[in-house]
Amino acid sequence: MPKPEVSEFGSVDPAPPTEIKSLEKLNFILTNEDENMFERMRAVFSLRNDGSDTSIDILSNGFNSNSALLKHEIAYVMGQMQNESAIPYLIERLEDEKEHVMVRHEAAEAIGAIGDISTKPILEKFLNHELPEISESCEVALGLISHYNKESFEE
Repeated sequence: MPKPEVSEFGSVDPAPPTEIKSLEKLNFILTNEDENMFERMRAVFSLRNDGSDTSIDILSNGFNSNSALLKHEIAYVMGQMQNESAIPYLIERLEDEKEHVMVRHEAAEAIGAIGDISTKPILEKFLNHELPEISESCEVALGLISHYNKESFEE
């Protein structure tokens, strides 16, 4: 049996990227609630691999999905991409008290993975959240930001 491929991001993804390169088509697949989840996931990883600001915007369209699993994966790949244009979308997910805890937890960790010191106050805001998945994820994210921004974090 062949082993799953390790992506350029060092992860074994739950679905291989699709061969489709058209961002418009990938957006359609990602946002189509009638599409098979495996194909939607393939679109997520294709958009991640594209890496552009436009692909971040398209991925953010997936946050309107009914699937917490899909939204969780979108937040995860935004963290892998380490593209600061994802931060406003991730903050919106973290702050949304109606959002599934799995999505909020991943949004917090993705913010940390991006490593922008300006996100410190938003993460601190949720350090004492009643849901440990959120408070602990913010703690981890702040630790990661601190690790990569030692000098400016202590100011």
